[in-house]
Amino acid sequence: MKKGWDIPHPFFGGEEVRKILPYILLIPTFLVIILFIYWPAVYSFKLSLYRIAPFGNRMIFVGFKNFAKLFHNPEYINSISVTVIYVVSSMLITLFLSFFIAILLNMKLPGNAVYRTLIFAPYAISPAIAGTLWTFLLNPVVGHVNYFFSKFFGIQVEWLTTKPFALYALIFATVWKTLPFNIIFYLAGLQNIPDELLESSMIDGANAWTRTWKIIFPLLSPITFYLVIMNIISFMFASFAIIDVMTKGGPGDYTTTMIYRLFLDAFAFQRTGSAAAQSVIMFIIMAIVTIVYFKFGERRVHYQ
Repeated sequence: MKKGWDIPHPFFGGEEVRKILPYILLIPTFLVIILFIYWPAVYSFKLSLYRIAPFGNRMIFVGFKNFAKLFHNPEYINSISVTVIYVVSSMLITLFLSFFIAILLNMKLPGNAVYRTLIFAPYAISPAIAGTLWTFLLNPVVGHVNYFFSKFFGIQVEWLTTKPFALYALIFATVWKTLPFNIIFYLAGLQNIPDELLESSMIDGANAWTRTWKIIFPLLSPITFYLVIMNIISFMFASFAIIDVMTKGGPGDYTTTMIYRLFLDAFAFQRTGSAAAQSVIMFIIMAIVTIVYFKFGERRVHYQ
């Protein structure tokens, strides 16, 4: 029986159809990528070189002045420092917590299936819903967190409107939202580690701490390598919803990250050229971080 692509075509022979068919099927994918990824990226770079007139009726070429103004703008410099603190803190806390929780979930304990289901629940909700939930939990009057603090420590904390608690609140919410994603990967990696390897280390006298850091963690280094990149990208670009819902960049600019500063300049202040320059800078930063990490971080990765 002839296959579909072997049936003679009225215009092309069977061989010609087989050669051209994959490219025809890829056309919709290429169109989506070009229209929604490459074209916006190119257009953003173009806008970064222009200043838009107040009424948007003309574009004035200014070259790299938009970039120069950004690095002389204290608000933008502050957003860079906030982003570094927020991303690094969230990433380190998320990685270590998810690693240890995955170890606990990998143990053969009663009810572990229920615990796994519950721990993965936050990943199913959107960042905006996560931000809303934590806004209620951290409410200074009726929030459960403040009730706990007042009950056991006798203090009330204005989590979302005072320094440095506003940034702590964002980190809590971000870690809670991202933990399930990391746990899934670590749990999958733990299940692929041979039991014989751990048993032999126990026979050699290695305690739990040594087995964790000298055997298990190095074997999971490819997963950690992947999660570091994905977490940095997520915290830099996907944190907008949580920030907008919980603090709106306040108090002052204390929780205004680079992505939220971009939003403010683009939509609140209508500084299109400045916002486009910020998007280009964020792209360059992520490209540099990824290249450097792949170049130097991969040396510490041990593939099985």
